Amino acid sequence: MTTQVTLPLWAFLLILLFAAVTFASHFLFPSVRWFFRRRMERAVRRLNARLERPIQPFKLLRRQDMIQRLVYDPEITQAIVEHAEAEGVREDVAFERARRYAKEIVPSFSAWAYFGFAIRAARFLSNSLYRVRMVHQDAGLASVDPDATVVFVMNHRSNMDYVLVTYLAADRSALSYAVGEWARVWPLSRLIRAMGAYFIRRKSRNDLYRKVLAKYVQQATAAGVTQAVFPEGGLSLDGSLAEPKVGILKYMLEGAARAERDVVFVPVALNYDRVLEDTILLAAQRKGQRKFRARISVVFRAILRQIWLRVTGRFHRFGYAAVSFGEPLLLSEVDKSEDTPDAISCQIMTRIAAAVPVLPVPLIAFLLLKNGAMSRDDLEAAVADSLNQLAGAKVHLPRNDRNYTVEFGLRSLRERGLIAEHAGQIRLVPDKEELAQFYANSIKHLMR
Repeated sequence: MTTQVTLPLWAFLLILLFAAVTFASHFLFPSVRWFFRRRMERAVRRLNARLERPIQPFKLLRRQDMIQRLVYDPEITQAIVEHAEAEGVREDVAFERARRYAKEIVPSFSAWAYFGFAIRAARFLSNSLYRVRMVHQDAGLASVDPDATVVFVMNHRSNMDYVLVTYLAADRSALSYAVGEWARVWPLSRLIRAMGAYFIRRKSRNDLYRKVLAKYVQQATAAGVTQAVFPEGGLSLDGSLAEPKVGILKYMLEGAARAERDVVFVPVALNYDRVLEDTILLAAQRKGQRKFRARISVVFRAILRQIWLRVTGRFHRFGYAAVSFGEPLLLSEVDKSEDTPDAISCQIMTRIAAAVPVLPVPLIAFLLLKNGAMSRDDLEAAVADSLNQLAGAKVHLPRNDRNYTVEFGLRSLRERGLIAEHAGQIRLVPDKEELAQFYANSIKHLMR
């Protein structure tokens, strides 16, 4: 037992390495994970005490556990068998495909990433770029069943929508977004997953993939996870509201029906005096395709220009960004004859349309497009008439002053070169009318 053993230095170091790894994996790492898990649980309890809708336990599951729960669901197992038969592959190959889809979809929510970083970053970015206003906030949500699943349903004007709504809903709950493939770029994808968002392939026709996606959305809805969806399915290319798509909504309704859980759809309407991607969206509209090719060099130059304007004190925020919460729609109150995804999505879009905020730039652009060249007095009179017609609509008057609203709208349009003034007449620059129409379209349904 006391015999000495001589080893080469490399063998001795290798033994030490294996011993250290074994110690860490069996003793150190579990203790560290337990320590941080306890801290996270205490932090979540404090967060839930101040949130209107507490974070659901489903969101706090380990990502690997959620993936296992998803791929071993009986319906997914049956879908794997059917996929293997249809594609002529072995079932273990089909199973690995389902697991890959699950890994692609399932998020890894972090309360610290969401409430410690994302909301602060969203608040800073929103207020740095815009004058953010909450135009209307419906009080009906506070009185609904606390066990109901809340779904914020929004029109999609800009990629800033994610940032703006995350910031303004910070005291309500942690939102789980459905995010398109554009965001599946490292390291952005890691951050988005940590915020609780899940990725979807909007144009996928693969039955197995769609079954895995449907099952995840159904599980999240049945567990009461607060979600946020864009029923239009993508950014508006011409600024107007688009027809709703029912894919994600259908999955939610199926999940709620199986869990016998009520669902509350909260319409959220957004509008901007300036959409950051307006020219890119219009270019895609002219080409007739949803491919936005914004080169990194162009984005980088735009960022540098804004930084330079800030340094030189010449930066002006991009006007107002406004959010309006409409009247919630409770699934339990929907008539059974209209309890279909298509009918419910139409009801939601109608409520979103009614809640769209009217801002200075869209209003002035609409009037100049409608009436042509106008004097300043005529424009102010037209704005007054429009405000009378918009009684009941969600209108934001800066400083609650009609004349200042006209001045602000004209200044914003002038800075972008959309208007010209000659002999006391204000008119749109001809080659900028398409851009003016983009903003006017956001409120045209209210101006009839």
